[in-house]
Amino acid sequence: MIRINTEPTSEELKKLDERLENYNVQKTGIDDAKPIGFTVYDADTLIGGLNGVTSFGWLYIATLWLDESHRHRGVGTQLLQEAEKEALRRGCQRACLSSFTFQAKPFYEKHGYTVFGQLDDYPAGEKMYFMQKVLKSS
Repeated sequence: MIRINTEPTSEELKKLDERLENYNVQKTGIDDAKPIGFTVYDADTLIGGLNGVTSFGWLYIATLWLDESHRHRGVGTQLLQEAEKEALRRGCQRACLSSFTFQAKPFYEKHGYTVFGQLDDYPAGEKMYFMQKVLKSS
């Protein structure tokens, strides 16, 4: 009997990710997915970080967050540049991410990301943008 669990554990979710990754490798023959992440501290307090993955020649940024009190000081730029540099070292040629109207779209545009798609009214009255960039070594 099939049963749907509406409250999966983090371990179950991890297994799902692993199984999808195995399927992707089986279909593409490419087994290069590698997590990428950075954290930033001010003394002992976590003030920001970046989380994502590199795979198939792409850097995918799932999360880039910086505490509001530390924004506009170059820390976000440094995080983004470190991720892009590491992605280039790993052989990536492109990067992608998503951002909402109330998040950091102008920040990403300033760093060369362009919108290739959007969802309207997500959430109501706002937009979710899908952005990409061709990575270039400096």
